[in-house]
Amino acid sequence: MATINKPHQGSTHEGAPAARISPLAQLERSVMSCLLWEDEFYESGQAIGERIAELVARVPAEDAVRVAIRAKEEMRLRHAPLLVAREMLRTKEGRALAKEVIPRVILRPDDITEFLANYWKDNPDEPLAKQVKRRLGEAFRAFDEYQLAKYSGGKKAVTLRDAIRITRPKPSDDAQAALWGRLVKGELATPDTWEVALSKGGDKKEAWTRLLAEGRLGGLAALRNLRNMAKAGVDQESIRGAIRGLKAGRLLPINFLAAARANPQFEPELEAKFLDCFAGRVRLEGETILLVDVSGSMDAVLSAKSEMRRIDVACALAMIGRETFEHLRVFTFSNDLVEVPGRRGFALRDAIVGSQYHAGTNLGTALRRLPKASRLIVITDEQSHEPVPQLAGYLINVASARNGVGYGTWVHIDGWSDRVLDYIARHEATA
Repeated sequence: MATINKPHQGSTHEGAPAARISPLAQLERSVMSCLLWEDEFYESGQAIGERIAELVARVPAEDAVRVAIRAKEEMRLRHAPLLVAREMLRTKEGRALAKEVIPRVILRPDDITEFLANYWKDNPDEPLAKQVKRRLGEAFRAFDEYQLAKYSGGKKAVTLRDAIRITRPKPSDDAQAALWGRLVKGELATPDTWEVALSKGGDKKEAWTRLLAEGRLGGLAALRNLRNMAKAGVDQESIRGAIRGLKAGRLLPINFLAAARANPQFEPELEAKFLDCFAGRVRLEGETILLVDVSGSMDAVLSAKSEMRRIDVACALAMIGRETFEHLRVFTFSNDLVEVPGRRGFALRDAIVGSQYHAGTNLGTALRRLPKASRLIVITDEQSHEPVPQLAGYLINVASARNGVGYGTWVHIDGWSDRVLDYIARHEATA
């Protein structure tokens, strides 16, 4: 008998039937690839941020804690974990877990100020709960004078001076009390950061050379400033040595692709360091097929200030996959299904990007045409326009769209750091 009382069946933005998933799964897919407030191809950053806030209220506080920590530590995201923590800590159940979440998502002094700015974004008069105030205050104890000075400048809605006055942390000793006093008075020693060194108006070549020699540049700062160093006339071998000396730390695979795009003369060193940082995994045996989405939506930039795209994220993961899976064949899908040459490193990126025109979202057709293998992995934004068959495979979602297709028999993985490939190894080790 026909009935109108049927469960709602969602769809992707391209019209394919989408899986009905739990609020927790919705939260994970919204957060793990999210550069907060940045527009994506199908949805605005504002809509994604509002959905994250709404979903946090629908999941148990313990689950929200796990999402925030995973996004911060494994996906190496900065802003989205703070939003998850903010929304969770608005509730009584969430505030009881302040001790668990705040130390894990507050890693820099400006994380404190951003958290507070977000906390009061919609309601400037909302009181700061006692538990939250206490744990934010305790976070100050982890930072030395250099770190506090580095992040105390600039025009911000909430400054570090505001934050320390609001949270009133208890210093661990007299030296820390004196340090915090200097912060409140605006008397911190000027930090020897690259921004300060370059703002003095002296010889830029000399400044960059000194910063490199003294190891004053973090990994991300070094990658982002390769062009500036080269333009200033810094010795090329010194720059290459700095690249070789980089530590992975909180760097993402995409950071190396961005640096290579801006500095093609250093591509050999960047490729070698990329592989050194991300490819040292235990190789997984068997025949693996990796299917990469090169549809038009994958050409969307990651943020308003970035030239990097979702497809670059997918390429970076494919490059790591080449080193991870013993026997790997790589295909792309858009309007067609195309196998790309068995290259590695940046040559594989070029082969993927140039494999076919970036247009359609024919994921279902591509999956039905693929040859058989013992392991199937799809990297996509999940916005197929046609139904996707239920197969035994892994689907890595690199976007934050509301609905997706990779559930049911699929092992669904959200995120774009190299850690997403570790989930495959862990899943197979425990299967």
